[in-house]
Amino acid sequence: MWDGVQLSGFADEIDSSLEKQIKVLKKLNIRYVEMRGVNGKGLVEYSAHEAKEIKKQLDEAGIRLSSVGSPIGKIRITDDFAPHMELYKHTVEIANVMETPYIRMFSFFMPQNESYAPCRGKVMDQLGRFADYAKANHVILLHENEKEIYGDMADRCLEIMKEFHGEHFKAVFDFANFVQCKQDTMEAYEMLKPYIAYIHVKDALWSDASVVPAGMGDGHVKEILKLLKSGGYKGFLSLEPHLSDFAGFSALEQNAAEKKKLSGEEAFTMAYEALEKILETID
Repeated sequence: MWDGVQLSGFADEIDSSLEKQIKVLKKLNIRYVEMRGVNGKGLVEYSAHEAKEIKKQLDEAGIRLSSVGSPIGKIRITDDFAPHMELYKHTVEIANVMETPYIRMFSFFMPQNESYAPCRGKVMDQLGRFADYAKANHVILLHENEKEIYGDMADRCLEIMKEFHGEHFKAVFDFANFVQCKQDTMEAYEMLKPYIAYIHVKDALWSDASVVPAGMGDGHVKEILKLLKSGGYKGFLSLEPHLSDFAGFSALEQNAAEKKKLSGEEAFTMAYEALEKILETID
Protein backbone atom coordinates (compact mmCIF):
# COMPACT_ATOMS: atom_id res chain seq x y z
CA MET A 1 0.00 0.00 0.00
CA TRP A 2 1.23 3.49 -0.69
CA ASP A 3 0.82 6.58 1.47
CA GLY A 4 -2.57 8.20 1.28
CA VAL A 5 -4.36 5.13 -0.05
CA GLN A 6 -6.92 3.06 1.87
CA LEU A 7 -8.70 -0.18 1.06
CA SER A 8 -12.48 -0.34 1.07
CA GLY A 9 -15.06 -2.59 -0.54
CA PHE A 10 -18.65 -3.53 -1.22
CA ALA A 11 -19.14 -5.70 1.85
CA ASP A 12 -22.68 -6.68 0.85
CA GLU A 13 -20.91 -9.12 -1.48
CA ILE A 14 -19.65 -10.88 1.67
CA ASP A 15 -23.11 -11.23 3.18
CA SER A 16 -26.28 -9.19 3.62
CA SER A 17 -25.77 -9.22 7.39
CA LEU A 18 -23.91 -6.21 8.78
CA GLU A 19 -22.52 -8.40 11.55
CA LYS A 20 -20.93 -10.78 9.02
CA GLN A 21 -19.71 -7.88 6.87
CA ILE A 22 -17.95 -6.36 9.88
CA LYS A 23 -16.44 -9.70 10.91
CA VAL A 24 -14.82 -10.31 7.51
CA LEU A 25 -13.66 -6.71 7.03
CA LYS A 26 -11.93 -6.83 10.42
CA LYS A 27 -10.41 -10.22 9.60
CA LEU A 28 -8.86 -8.69 6.48
CA ASN A 29 -7.86 -5.52 8.36
CA ILE A 30 -10.03 -3.33 6.10
CA ARG A 31 -11.29 -0.29 7.98
CA TYR A 32 -13.63 1.20 5.37
CA VAL A 33 -16.73 -0.01 3.59
CA GLU A 34 -18.45 1.25 0.44
CA MET A 35 -21.94 0.63 1.73
CA ARG A 36 -24.52 -0.37 -0.85
CA GLY A 37 -26.66 -3.04 0.84
CA VAL A 38 -26.97 -3.93 4.50
CA ASN A 39 -29.21 -6.31 6.41
CA GLY A 40 -31.23 -7.19 3.35
CA LYS A 41 -31.91 -3.84 1.69
CA GLY A 42 -30.17 -0.87 0.18
CA LEU A 43 -28.61 1.64 2.56
CA VAL A 44 -30.55 4.49 0.96
CA GLU A 45 -33.82 2.64 1.66
CA TYR A 46 -33.34 3.22 5.39
CA SER A 47 -34.57 6.27 7.27
CA ALA A 48 -32.01 8.68 8.69
CA HIS A 49 -32.81 7.35 12.17
CA GLU A 50 -32.20 3.74 11.05
CA ALA A 51 -28.96 4.81 9.35
CA LYS A 52 -27.77 6.23 12.65
CA GLU A 53 -28.14 2.76 14.21
CA ILE A 54 -26.10 1.23 11.38
CA LYS A 55 -23.48 3.95 11.86
CA LYS A 56 -23.34 3.16 15.58
CA GLN A 57 -22.51 -0.50 14.85
CA LEU A 58 -19.81 0.53 12.40
CA ASP A 59 -18.34 3.00 14.88
CA GLU A 60 -18.14 0.31 17.54
CA ALA A 61 -16.23 -1.89 15.09
CA GLY A 62 -13.86 0.91 14.05
CA ILE A 63 -15.14 0.91 10.46
CA ARG A 64 -16.06 4.02 8.46
CA LEU A 65 -17.74 4.59 5.13
CA SER A 66 -15.54 5.38 2.15
CA SER A 67 -18.65 6.15 0.09
CA VAL A 68 -22.36 5.55 -0.14
CA GLY A 69 -22.68 2.96 -2.93
CA SER A 70 -25.90 4.52 -4.12
CA PRO A 71 -28.17 3.66 -7.08
CA ILE A 72 -28.53 7.34 -7.99
CA GLY A 73 -28.62 7.80 -11.77
CA LYS A 74 -29.31 4.09 -12.30
CA ILE A 75 -32.71 4.61 -13.88
CA ARG A 76 -33.68 4.82 -17.54
CA ILE A 77 -33.32 8.26 -19.07
CA THR A 78 -37.01 7.93 -20.03
CA ASP A 79 -38.12 7.29 -16.42
CA ASP A 80 -39.84 9.93 -14.30
CA PHE A 81 -37.03 11.99 -12.77
CA ALA A 82 -38.95 13.71 -9.95
CA PRO A 83 -39.17 10.72 -7.55
CA HIS A 84 -35.55 9.86 -8.28
CA MET A 85 -34.51 13.38 -7.34
CA GLU A 86 -36.29 12.88 -4.01
CA LEU A 87 -34.38 9.63 -3.48
CA TYR A 88 -31.19 11.52 -4.27
CA LYS A 89 -31.97 14.17 -1.65
CA HIS A 90 -32.55 11.39 0.88
CA THR A 91 -29.24 9.79 -0.19
CA VAL A 92 -27.45 13.06 0.57
CA GLU A 93 -29.06 13.01 4.03
CA ILE A 94 -27.86 9.42 4.54
CA ALA A 95 -24.31 10.38 3.47
CA ASN A 96 -24.33 13.15 6.07
CA VAL A 97 -25.53 10.73 8.76
CA MET A 98 -22.79 8.25 7.78
CA GLU A 99 -20.19 11.05 7.80
CA THR A 100 -18.90 10.47 4.29
CA PRO A 101 -18.81 13.18 1.62
CA TYR A 102 -18.78 10.62 -1.21
CA ILE A 103 -21.81 9.31 -3.10
CA ARG A 104 -21.24 6.87 -5.99
CA MET A 105 -23.68 7.55 -8.84
CA PHE A 106 -24.43 7.00 -12.55
CA SER A 107 -25.57 8.81 -15.69
CA PHE A 108 -28.79 6.98 -16.62
CA PHE A 109 -29.48 3.89 -18.70
CA MET A 110 -29.83 4.60 -22.42
CA PRO A 111 -32.38 3.18 -24.88
CA GLN A 112 -31.06 -0.15 -26.17
CA ASN A 113 -29.72 -0.40 -29.72
CA GLU A 114 -30.11 3.32 -30.31
CA SER A 115 -27.70 6.24 -30.53
CA TYR A 116 -27.01 7.91 -27.19
CA ALA A 117 -26.67 11.32 -28.84
CA PRO A 118 -30.36 12.37 -28.71
CA CYS A 119 -30.33 11.80 -24.93
CA ARG A 120 -27.33 14.02 -24.22
CA GLY A 121 -29.27 17.17 -23.36
CA LYS A 122 -31.56 15.43 -20.90
CA VAL A 123 -28.64 13.56 -19.30
CA MET A 124 -26.70 16.77 -18.78
CA ASP A 125 -29.75 18.59 -17.42
CA GLN A 126 -30.47 15.89 -14.85
CA LEU A 127 -26.82 15.48 -13.88
CA GLY A 128 -26.68 19.25 -13.49
CA ARG A 129 -29.49 19.12 -10.98
CA PHE A 130 -27.58 16.48 -9.04
CA ALA A 131 -24.39 18.54 -9.21
CA ASP A 132 -26.06 21.76 -8.04
CA TYR A 133 -27.62 19.97 -5.06
CA ALA A 134 -24.29 18.32 -4.20
CA LYS A 135 -22.57 21.70 -4.13
CA ALA A 136 -25.30 23.25 -1.98
CA ASN A 137 -25.16 20.34 0.47
CA HIS A 138 -21.40 19.77 0.64
CA VAL A 139 -21.20 16.26 -0.77
CA ILE A 140 -19.05 14.86 -3.58
CA LEU A 141 -20.61 12.88 -6.41
CA LEU A 142 -18.49 10.08 -7.86
CA HIS A 143 -19.60 9.13 -11.37
CA GLU A 144 -19.04 5.46 -12.19
CA ASN A 145 -18.52 4.21 -15.75
CA GLU A 146 -21.29 1.61 -15.71
CA LYS A 147 -22.34 -0.49 -18.70
CA GLU A 148 -25.18 0.88 -20.86
CA ILE A 149 -25.42 4.27 -19.16
CA TYR A 150 -24.55 7.50 -20.96
CA GLY A 151 -21.10 7.59 -19.37
CA ASP A 152 -20.10 4.02 -20.18
CA MET A 153 -17.27 4.76 -22.64
CA ALA A 154 -14.33 7.02 -21.84
CA ASP A 155 -15.24 9.70 -24.37
CA ARG A 156 -18.68 10.22 -22.83
CA CYS A 157 -17.22 10.08 -19.31
CA LEU A 158 -14.92 12.87 -20.47
CA GLU A 159 -17.90 14.87 -21.75
CA ILE A 160 -19.50 14.58 -18.32
CA MET A 161 -16.32 15.56 -16.51
CA LYS A 162 -15.73 18.59 -18.74
CA GLU A 163 -19.27 19.69 -17.94
CA PHE A 164 -19.35 19.09 -14.18
CA HIS A 165 -15.94 18.25 -12.73
CA GLY A 166 -14.99 20.22 -9.67
CA GLU A 167 -14.92 20.05 -5.90
CA HIS A 168 -18.30 18.30 -5.80
CA PHE A 169 -18.21 16.08 -8.92
CA LYS A 170 -15.45 13.59 -9.71
CA ALA A 171 -14.85 10.26 -11.46
CA VAL A 172 -14.77 6.65 -10.34
CA PHE A 173 -12.52 4.45 -12.48
CA ASP A 174 -13.85 0.89 -12.83
CA PHE A 175 -11.56 -1.44 -14.79
CA ALA A 176 -14.02 -4.28 -15.42
CA ASN A 177 -16.87 -2.06 -16.56
CA PHE A 178 -14.66 -0.53 -19.24
CA VAL A 179 -13.48 -3.96 -20.41
CA GLN A 180 -17.08 -5.15 -20.63
CA CYS A 181 -17.83 -2.17 -22.87
CA LYS A 182 -14.84 -3.01 -25.08
CA GLN A 183 -13.07 0.17 -23.95
CA ASP A 184 -9.30 -0.07 -23.63
CA THR A 185 -8.55 0.80 -20.00
CA MET A 186 -5.15 2.35 -20.71
CA GLU A 187 -6.78 4.71 -23.20
CA ALA A 188 -9.56 5.44 -20.71
CA TYR A 189 -7.06 6.16 -17.94
CA GLU A 190 -5.10 8.60 -20.10
CA MET A 191 -8.31 10.43 -21.01
CA LEU A 192 -9.73 10.58 -17.50
CA LYS A 193 -6.73 10.72 -15.15
CA PRO A 194 -7.17 14.41 -14.14
CA TYR A 195 -10.68 13.60 -12.92
CA ILE A 196 -10.22 10.26 -11.11
CA ALA A 197 -10.87 10.45 -7.37
CA TYR A 198 -11.89 6.88 -6.56
CA ILE A 199 -11.04 3.39 -7.84
CA HIS A 200 -13.23 0.29 -8.07
CA VAL A 201 -11.05 -2.80 -8.15
CA LYS A 202 -12.40 -5.56 -10.34
CA ASP A 203 -11.08 -7.01 -13.59
CA ALA A 204 -12.71 -8.70 -16.60
CA LEU A 205 -11.90 -10.66 -19.72
CA TRP A 206 -12.16 -9.01 -23.13
CA SER A 207 -13.26 -12.30 -24.71
CA ASP A 208 -16.48 -12.95 -22.79
CA ALA A 209 -16.81 -10.02 -20.33
CA SER A 210 -16.60 -12.35 -17.33
CA VAL A 211 -15.31 -10.82 -14.10
CA VAL A 212 -12.06 -12.23 -12.73
CA PRO A 213 -9.72 -11.35 -9.84
CA ALA A 214 -7.62 -8.21 -10.30
CA GLY A 215 -4.65 -8.84 -12.56
CA MET A 216 -6.16 -11.93 -14.22
CA GLY A 217 -8.11 -10.03 -16.86
CA ASP A 218 -7.62 -7.44 -19.56
CA GLY A 219 -8.14 -4.32 -17.44
CA HIS A 220 -4.41 -3.51 -17.07
CA VAL A 221 -5.02 -3.24 -13.33
CA LYS A 222 -1.38 -3.49 -12.29
CA GLU A 223 -0.15 -1.04 -14.93
CA ILE A 224 -2.79 1.56 -14.08
CA LEU A 225 -2.29 1.22 -10.32
CA LYS A 226 1.42 1.82 -10.95
CA LEU A 227 0.56 4.96 -12.89
CA LEU A 228 -1.81 6.11 -10.17
CA LYS A 229 0.87 5.64 -7.54
CA SER A 230 3.54 7.48 -9.54
CA GLY A 231 1.00 10.21 -10.28
CA GLY A 232 0.39 10.79 -6.58
CA TYR A 233 -3.09 9.28 -6.30
CA LYS A 234 -4.44 9.48 -2.78
CA GLY A 235 -7.81 7.93 -2.12
CA PHE A 236 -9.65 4.63 -1.94
CA LEU A 237 -9.17 1.33 -3.70
CA SER A 238 -12.58 -0.25 -3.29
CA LEU A 239 -13.03 -3.98 -3.86
CA GLU A 240 -16.11 -4.96 -5.86
CA PRO A 241 -15.45 -8.68 -6.38
CA HIS A 242 -18.44 -9.96 -8.43
CA LEU A 243 -16.70 -13.34 -8.14
CA SER A 244 -19.25 -15.72 -6.61
CA ASP A 245 -19.52 -17.54 -9.95
CA PHE A 246 -15.84 -17.16 -10.88
CA ALA A 247 -15.25 -20.00 -13.36
CA GLY A 248 -11.50 -20.19 -12.68
CA PHE A 249 -11.81 -21.00 -8.99
CA SER A 250 -11.18 -24.72 -9.45
CA ALA A 251 -7.86 -23.95 -11.12
CA LEU A 252 -6.73 -21.81 -8.19
CA GLU A 253 -7.52 -24.04 -5.23
CA GLN A 254 -6.88 -27.70 -4.61
CA ASN A 255 -9.99 -29.92 -4.40
CA ALA A 256 -12.21 -27.03 -5.45
CA ALA A 257 -13.64 -28.58 -8.60
CA GLU A 258 -16.78 -29.67 -6.82
CA LYS A 259 -17.47 -26.15 -5.56
CA LYS A 260 -19.82 -24.62 -8.10
CA LYS A 261 -20.10 -21.30 -6.33
CA LEU A 262 -17.89 -19.32 -3.97
CA SER A 263 -19.32 -18.08 -0.72
CA GLY A 264 -19.42 -14.32 -0.30
CA GLU A 265 -16.54 -14.43 2.15
CA GLU A 266 -14.45 -16.61 -0.18
CA ALA A 267 -15.09 -14.36 -3.16
CA PHE A 268 -14.32 -11.18 -1.24
CA THR A 269 -11.16 -12.72 0.26
CA MET A 270 -10.02 -13.86 -3.19
CA ALA A 271 -10.48 -10.33 -4.52
CA TYR A 272 -8.58 -8.91 -1.55
CA GLU A 273 -5.67 -11.34 -1.97
CA ALA A 274 -5.44 -10.64 -5.71
CA LEU A 275 -5.18 -6.90 -5.03
CA GLU A 276 -2.66 -7.44 -2.22
CA LYS A 277 -0.47 -9.45 -4.60
CA ILE A 278 -0.48 -6.60 -7.11
CA LEU A 279 0.21 -3.96 -4.48
CA GLU A 280 3.19 -5.95 -3.17
CA THR A 281 4.78 -5.80 -6.62
CA ILE A 282 4.37 -2.06 -7.09
CA ASP A 283 5.44 -0.90 -3.61
